[in-house]
Formats: sequence, structure tokens, C-alpha cells
Amino acid sequence: METVRHSEARSILSPVSGFIAEAGFTHSLTPARNCTFGCAYCYVPTLGIYGGLKQEDWQKWGQFTTFKSNAAALLRRELRSDQKIYCSPLVDPYQPAEEAERAMPGILDAVLAHPPRTLAIQTRGLLILRDLDRLQNLNQRTRLRVSFSIPSNRAEILRWYEPRCASFAERLETIAALGKAGIETYATLAPLLPCDPEELTRAAMEASGGLVIGDPLHVRSVKRQGATTREAAFRIAEVREHGEWFDPAYQERIVARIKNVAPGFLTGPSGFARLAI
Repeated sequence: METVRHSEARSILSPVSGFIAEAGFTHSLTPARNCTFGCAYCYVPTLGIYGGLKQEDWQKWGQFTTFKSNAAALLRRELRSDQKIYCSPLVDPYQPAEEAERAMPGILDAVLAHPPRTLAIQTRGLLILRDLDRLQNLNQRTRLRVSFSIPSNRAEILRWYEPRCASFAERLETIAALGKAGIETYATLAPLLPCDPEELTRAAMEASGGLVIGDPLHVRSVKRQGATTREAAFRIAEVREHGEWFDPAYQERIVARIKNVAPGFLTGPSGFARLAI
């Protein structure tokens, strides 16, 4: 089975609802379907067809991706100056397959030609630095924010839950590099995996200049509908004996510890609203 596929989409910007709408965004931009990071906890496969997925996507999550080959052309038609766009709630725009595909440069060029009010890019991919020149140009034309995910400071946790992603140190370096280039970049502690909360928070604040937001793991016991953490993550937690991290009450205590270090720390839509302002 090939890792990279292509298809033409009917549209590229989708009106948002739920979490992303509560945060203040108007549209989402999803350049591909399925993600080659394949993180164990990723909530997207649990959305099924409601996440724009096909059955093969959620059954073989992370094994391939399907890029929207006409994304840039669609953007040039659909972009409006009053839009607040989140890229992306359904796939990491700087997933591993993007290195060869190079979809994002064309997408950023389209946004640069027709800038919206706000563009937020959510990623955990070091590859974003490849497009730094474009991001700096775009930063002069619109309100650009980057949300860079750091779910843990512990190497073994990152290896178990997201083995295709960068190390803790590499992520901190990337956040710092983006900030140095003038890009407003948030260290996003999400989803909160087993970690040393105080150490994680102090390092994230130093790298980002104090711009830190986050979100605990989503679990069905407190989230009756919509996206939730994949079963693969629960299986890892059971084997590694840290299932308490999936307990909402335990998560609240971890968030409280983070707030002791970063008093302004916010989670959920309130935190992500900082990306949409």
C-alpha cells in the first residue's frame, strides 16, 4: 500500500462547530485525510465519517495519507478577509509525508495572496521551519499564530504514544526558532500525557516566552459525543501502568500543578481562543 495518495476535494475551507467554534474560529483548513504521524491517542479516527474519513482511514490510521491535490487552487477561491482559520483539527499539516509532498508552500502562497483575518497552524512537526520565509511574509499580512504540541517531557512517553514525532528538545528548539523569527508561537501541552508537569511547563514557558496553553486527554466518561482518545492509547496506558492519566479528576490535579507554575495557563476552548484573537 502506498504511503501517499491524492484526490481532488470539492472544497477546502469548512465552517467549524464544537470545540474549534467555541475557541472563536470560523473555518478549518485540512490539507489531507489521514496522518502519517499516526499518534496512538489521536482523536480523529474516532470521528469516522463525521471527520471526513473513509473506513480505510480509521481502520489503518497512520499508514497512509491522502493529500487534497487542488487545495491551493480551492483556497484562492474560498478565502475571505473576515475568516479565522484553524489548520488543522483533522491532520497535522507538517506530517512526515509533507516533506516530499510539499503541499504547504502552495497553501501558504494562496493564503498570502488572499489573507484572512487570522490563520492558526497546529503542528508537532519540525518541518514547519522549512517554510519560515513564507510564514514571516504571511505574518506581515494577517494574524498568524502557531500552536506547537508538546504533550510530555519524558522521552519514553513520546516514544510509546507518538514514535514518529520529534524529541522534547527538538520541539523546544523549534518553538524558540519560530518565536525568534517573529512568529507568535504557543507551546501547547496537549494532549497532556504522563509527564513531569512542573518541568514540562517551565521548559515550555522558556521556549515560547510564556505563551503556553493546553488540554487534557479527551475521555468518553466526560465527553459523551464527538471526538475522544483512541483505544490504542488506553492499551498502552494499561501495559505501562499509568492509566490514572486518563482519569478526569487526576487530569484536573495535573492542570492545577501546571497553573502553579504558569498562573495564566488555560485549557480547552478558552486556551485555544488565544490562537483566534
